[in-house]
Amino acid sequence: MPLPDAATVWPPRAPEVTLALGDWGAWYSGDPDRLYEQYLYRGTRTYLNRPSQYRGGLTGRLARWWWGQPTPYGEKRTKTHVPLAGDIARASSDLLFAEPPRLTATSTAAQARIDQLLEEGLHAGLLESGELCAALGGVYLRVVWDQTVRPRPWLSPVAADGAIPDFSYGVLTAVTFWTTLQSDGQHVVRHLERHERGVIYHGVYEGTIDNLGRQVPLTEYPATEPLADQVDADGGINTGAPTVLTAAYIPNMRPARQWRDIPMAAYWGVSDYQGIESLLDALDETYSSWMRDIRLAKARIIAPSQFLTSSGYGPGHGVTFDEDRELYVSMNVPPTSDQGLVLNQFTIRFAEHSATADALIEQAVRMAGYSTATFGEPDGSALTATEVRARQARTLTTRGRKTLYWTPGLGDIIEALLAVEAGPLFNSGVAPERPRIEWQDSVSESPLDLAQTALALDQARSASTETRVRLIHQDWPDDRVQAEVDAINSEAGTSLADPATLGTGGAGLDGPDGS
Repeated sequence: MPLPDAATVWPPRAPEVTLALGDWGAWYSGDPDRLYEQYLYRGTRTYLNRPSQYRGGLTGRLARWWWGQPTPYGEKRTKTHVPLAGDIARASSDLLFAEPPRLTATSTAAQARIDQLLEEGLHAGLLESGELCAALGGVYLRVVWDQTVRPRPWLSPVAADGAIPDFSYGVLTAVTFWTTLQSDGQHVVRHLERHERGVIYHGVYEGTIDNLGRQVPLTEYPATEPLADQVDADGGINTGAPTVLTAAYIPNMRPARQWRDIPMAAYWGVSDYQGIESLLDALDETYSSWMRDIRLAKARIIAPSQFLTSSGYGPGHGVTFDEDRELYVSMNVPPTSDQGLVLNQFTIRFAEHSATADALIEQAVRMAGYSTATFGEPDGSALTATEVRARQARTLTTRGRKTLYWTPGLGDIIEALLAVEAGPLFNSGVAPERPRIEWQDSVSESPLDLAQTALALDQARSASTETRVRLIHQDWPDDRVQAEVDAINSEAGTSLADPATLGTGGAGLDGPDGS
């Protein structure tokens, strides 16, 4: 299907989906201004203080998110934001890609190209994709190329809120990405890029915030002008790989419980933030209350008017209090009158705020699918790998589920990239194939733990020398492993000579017939 018609409502998705993506994006950004605007203007963009925020019922309750409360006129905003949402997304990405997955191909040429992709930034791109996936419920990887930048294609991530996908029984069949080229708040210029099997369509539209508007030539804007000489009459570019889709969708986690009844979003992934938005909101409110206690608890002196002196510039120019003055004239006041200096300082409710914040963080992290130990140990003590696994059981379970979604999507897009390179656009000569993906252990054993395990296997006579070497040096290639095995056997005097090189009379001896 070609690009959308003019004057199409954009983005064409259910309002609740757009709202949820906006909320998740605001929490992920960690920007207080964006959070304030996201919740303040929910439902209308007309008034700063809306009547719905002050009435009861469902509308009033939903409107009264703490971040959605209007700032009283004449006061400055004093809300504090704790970027826990960003920490959750980063932790999810680190669990998956802190050590890159092992990508192996049967072809030597294909393996060399995959290794080159990793060296050129694929690992960093996967770390970025992992964050976007956890925050927005999914991420897209697309094959892109621009020979003025790089001679060969590479993979580029796209956040879920910048794409409109087409699914067939849960499998991505096409997707439309868009990029905002210009925007003044009312008029918006968008570049649409639609990926279908074997072809990528490009188009530029001039419209409004919620309408695609009219399509204009690609030559109208510098960012898309180079594409004008590459597209056909329908705005498409033939990828040279007619059977593959040059984009892949990786859901963060399925099913998306709140979207099961929305046909276009039923196969989308769900964010790590789904269901914990109110806890994140309450956490910010707790820390802001804590900071308010600190502001109000500043030591203050209440001085009677007799202790104040004129500023020296005449009436109307105010009075001051000299805290270094040593001599005062006694006041002729009744003895019961309270006319002395009063020192005032409120108590900071440290323990109450700290306990509340810790409870909210623990609950939010648990509902997001992680163990609190994933976000650091309070005492900073070192733990063995076994202890880490025990304390992070929930985290490791969540990581295992996420790898099930990443494995097929990552394999699809790397195969698609190799197919595009093998086509007429690049003629790489490398036959495309789907790589095998092996995920690294997110909890690394210490060298001492590995050595003790290898020693136990040797004493139990339950593992060969090669197995023990591979256990300790898991990143070594086969030739280096074999060289190490030979060296160990030679030092131990257990190396076996090739029988074909021995004479029948023994080592170095020939038999009677010369054999």
